[in-house]
Amino acid sequence: MLNENIRALRTVRHLSQVELAKGLHVSKQCISNWENDNILPSVEMLVKIAKFFGVTTDALLGIENVKTVSVDGLTDVQIDHIKLLIEDLKETDKTL
Repeated sequence: MLNENIRALRTVRHLSQVELAKGLHVSKQCISNWENDNILPSVEMLVKIAKFFGVTTDALLGIENVKTVSVDGLTDVQIDHIKLLIEDLKETDKTL
């Protein structure tokens, strides 16, 4: 479940394993091992992965549903706008 969730979150965001590895400061091989269910990330890394993707650790572990939005067919600029909109909505929710 964890391996599938990491892969799904990565692919929905159009990130390669190399790009995710750079974002998490690990090797591409770590990402590959996690996604192929060869090894599990440490608890500390699990938290880091969750923060990177903006989800809970429960969502990563499959305890709660991960909500994703398909951005297929959108340009990188459009995807960046959606990311900003989501961040703005999160901030608005905090001020209410």
